[in-house]
Amino acid sequence: MGAYYDEIEIEDMAWDPQKAVFHYPCPCGDRFEISRRQLADCEDIATCPSCSLVIRVIYDPLDFEDEPEESEDSSTENEGSDDGQVASLEKLSLDD
Repeated sequence: MGAYYDEIEIEDMAWDPQKAVFHYPCPCGDRFEISRRQLADCEDIATCPSCSLVIRVIYDPLDFEDEPEESEDSSTENEGSDDGQVASLEKLSLDD
């Protein structure tokens, strides 16, 4: 994609903890959005959900390389559900 509305530094964007995205005002009145996961995946295009404009986000990908996978986030919700499996694995040894 070659036609960006603008290039914006990540420092100029605001973090929205409720939506878990960085955002920046769009001329249409909505806002460009990009998630930490997208940044960790080296995606640098923030989109506006209301119009066709996009911006390129200037950032250091190394700042987001330790971002957990989305699937890991959902598995942490069910951590207590497989306690029996974890206990069994802890008892396992290579000496047997």
